[in-house]
Amino acid sequence: MRSLALILSLLVVAACSSTEPGEPTLDTAVPSLNQGQGAGFSPGSQAALQAEAGDTVYFAFDSSAIRAESQAVLRQQAAWLEANPGVIVTIAGHADERGTREYNLALGERRADAVRSYLIGIGVPGDRIRTISYGEERPAMAGDNEQAWAANRRAVTTVGAVS
Repeated sequence: MRSLALILSLLVVAACSSTEPGEPTLDTAVPSLNQGQGAGFSPGSQAALQAEAGDTVYFAFDSSAIRAESQAVLRQQAAWLEANPGVIVTIAGHADERGTREYNLALGERRADAVRSYLIGIGVPGDRIRTISYGEERPAMAGDNEQAWAANRRAVTTVGAVS
């Protein structure tokens, strides 16, 4: 019943939200909830998180505000973490290449902290969440255009500690 309610709320959020041109949308950023079932993923693994809840949320330009479609992904992550109580995650904040290195590191940190705060606010214990910022140093997509910049304005949840 909880899964059905979650799926319905995701559909409502997706139908009501709007995105700027070239920005990732809920359907491109979040896999189906059933995708990881029966796929042979180890419980509590990165592959299971990605398939069952999604591991990436996206941000608007120069912002660390959690968007509606990101809230849906983060609610899925919280449910996944509840189902995997031994897992500790790291939230890595990223920025596009515009801005100075220092500014982008700070922006990535604000994005990671915003995700951490949101997860804590919906019940995930804070001692299970670490944060790190990579700023512009680890782009998801190379390019000097809006599509690449939108893909790089993100926070990624990874299972375990980042070295």
